[in-house]
Amino acid sequence: MRVIAGLGLWFVLLLIYFVPTLVAYYRYKKNFASIVVLNIFLGWTLVGWVVALCWALAVDAQPIVIERR
Repeated sequence: MRVIAGLGLWFVLLLIYFVPTLVAYYRYKKNFASIVVLNIFLGWTLVGWVVALCWALAVDAQPIVIERR
């Protein structure tokens, strides 16, 4: 029973760790790969995790279209 509880705890912790990656995936971010790399390598620090989450939640810039007349 303890093994199952331990595995469940690890699963929940990994799910929380990869929240920025999941948010970026479901929001179809253009920089998805960069957010994943940041989350994997710096997500263990609180600052890296928060930066990755903010980046995943930020709105992608829309290109400006200029029409010539």
